[in-house]
Amino acid sequence: MKLWNQFPNDRYRPLDSNLTDTKPLVIDTDTNPQDILECAVQRLRASSDLLQTLYCLCFKHADVEDIPHITHALYLLTKDGFDLLQVAQQRMLNWKAPV
Repeated sequence: MKLWNQFPNDRYRPLDSNLTDTKPLVIDTDTNPQDILECAVQRLRASSDLLQTLYCLCFKHADVEDIPHITHALYLLTKDGFDLLQVAQQRMLNWKAPV
């Protein structure tokens, strides 16, 4: 069975897609895990839709600069979605249903 890494004691977890030293984009780990999960689903759905567009794209009509732009957007959406899923999963494993 895979062991999950515990998050640091800090309430705010930086997104791995941050490319700066100060990590301005964070996940509030105290947020309702269902809301975190919904944010993850939104990003992964957008990533999936963009991937489908890329798959269907006719490269004869595309600019050569379009591909790096699309793959960069896919990376950010997918990485952020994955980070959000990790937090939601960790929170839901310790989450107790409201009474």
